Parts: sequence; structure tokens; C-alpha cells
Amino acid sequence: MDNPRKALARPTLAMLPRVSDGLSFLYVDVCRIVQTDTGVCAEVETETGRIHRVPIPTASLACVLLGPGTSITSPAMATFMRHNTTVVTCGAGGILNYGSFPAPNRTTKWTDRQARAYSDDRRRRDVAVRMYEMRFGEEPPPGASIERLRQLEGARMKALYRSLAAKNRVKPFKRNYNPHDWDDQDPVNKALSASNAALYGVVHSVLAHLGCHPALGFIHSGKQDAFVYDIADLYKARTTIPLAFSLSRTANPEQEARLRLRRDLKLYRLIPQIVRDVQTLLSLDDPEEAVSEEEPPSSGGPWQVVDLWDPVVGAVSGGVNYANHIADSEEP
Repeated sequence: MDNPRKALARPTLAMLPRVSDGLSFLYVDVCRIVQTDTGVCAEVETETGRIHRVPIPTASLACVLLGPGTSITSPAMATFMRHNTTVVTCGAGGILNYGSFPAPNRTTKWTDRQARAYSDDRRRRDVAVRMYEMRFGEEPPPGASIERLRQLEGARMKALYRSLAAKNRVKPFKRNYNPHDWDDQDPVNKALSASNAALYGVVHSVLAHLGCHPALGFIHSGKQDAFVYDIADLYKARTTIPLAFSLSRTANPEQEARLRLRRDLKLYRLIPQIVRDVQTLLSLDDPEEAVSEEEPPSSGGPWQVVDLWDPVVGAVSGGVNYANHIADSEEP
């Protein structure tokens, strides 16, 4: 027979929180997550060698991010899966995504919406236009093509780079990413690449929780993380880009960028907005249901620069600022 104290300590249905009380995302690191008689706990060893247990409210968690130094037992993992909690393995501060374990019983509503929008050229263009509006706070010219949107986006990014370069007293800046000559890059480019990688990790974790496929992008195309790049682009202008320019005189800009993002949890606090924005983008047909210019590496290397989608010519090269390709027939 069970110990009476243990039986009384077990949660009942009445104790379980409602879905509306969900704590959403939880990040943990340097601990061991185990299943006990009363639920899932995080075990932490104190300075005196004692084991301190912190209960984890699995029934109210949407996603748990396991940072460095974390281990989890099979029974604890099974409990997360039963409660439809997505488990993500990530870097320090939750800013890099190493892999995810979506619960098998999670709904595929957002997966289905993404696939339908991706497979229809008209709806795919509508999502691309909405991304432009979210990013810049204004509507593009009526009837603007995907090519025109790329040109307008490129011109705006150039203007942002010039403004931040002047503000931080940086010599004329050009976005450059070349894995073959990483050590020769200037501090701003190093910091920008490092901070963008962190942003991609956070976005990837959110998409994993929602069940969206990272490869089905609406602007970017041709790589497994195309949709990750689409969503991350919505936030770069107010997160990673200003941070990178502020580190223009730092000795180790890429390390400092990661440390600042982890310390300030700037990207982690973006998670609720990322969830809302993704759901809004995939609910354009039913809104009530919603809650950079990089130079490609030389050919033959192991790196692949992502392509961009175009409804007329198909895939076009990524890593290109299309502000330099405005057609003569277009009005400036």
C-alpha cells in the first residue's frame, strides 16, 4: 500500500491549473530533472552537498528549454510528453536551439495552416506582404511584387546601417559574412552574425513548440531553417543590429554579443510576441483565429546561403541586397 503522506501529496484533478493559467516557456540549466512520487522536479546540489528539489508545474507548461548542464530522466520526459509539453535542448540563456521533442499529441493546427499558405502562391504572397508591414510598420505600394518588396527591404536596411554607423562612429559599413575569412571580419559583422545566430535559436524553439515546419519559408527558400529566417527578420532592426553596432570597439564582439543577450534575456522576452506574430501571419484568412545583405561563400564550401522565393522566376539568390537591382521601369 502507498505511504499515506505520499498519497496526500499527489496532485488531484482539482489542483491542476487551467490552460489559461499556463506559464508558457520555462528555461532551466545546471540541474537534473527527475520524476518523483508527486511530480517532476529539478534537482540542484547546494554548496553543502545537499540535494534541493524544485517542483516543475508540468501541467501548465507549454515548452521547457533545457540549457547547459541539464539532464533529464526517461520518466520525467514521459510526463512532459503526456502533458503535451514541448522539450527543447538549447544553449545558455535559451538563445541557441540544438533540437526539440514535440509532444506526440499536440495539435497540428499551425502546421496545417503553414502548409496551406505555403502551397498557394497568392496566400504565400499575402504572408510576405504582412511580414513587410510587421517589420516596417507601413503597407508596401499597392500591387508590389515580391521582387519589389525585396528592393524596398534592402533600401531600408541600408538606411538603418548608415544611421547606426553614424551614431556609433563606425566607418562606412557593409554587411559581410564569409566563413572562410571569419577572423578578418570587422567587429560589427562578427557581433551581428553571433547575435543573429542567437535570435535564430529562440525563433526555432518557438516554431518547434507551435509545430511549424522551419523549412517552409515565405520569403526565404531552399534551406531547412527558411521560416526561422523569415520570422527572425521581423525583430533584427530593434534587437541584434543595434547591439552589434554598439560593440564596434569591443575586443571579442561575438562573445560579448552572446553574453549580453543571455544576461539581459532580451531575446527570451520576445517569445510571447513571436508566438502572437507567427499565429497572426498564419491566420490571415481567418484573423479571429489568431491569438540582410550577406555575401555568399565561395562555391565548393560546406556552407549554403539560403535562397529567396519569387513567384515569377522561382528561387533567386539569397545574401543579396536587392536595393541595387531596382528595374528601370519601376518608380523610385
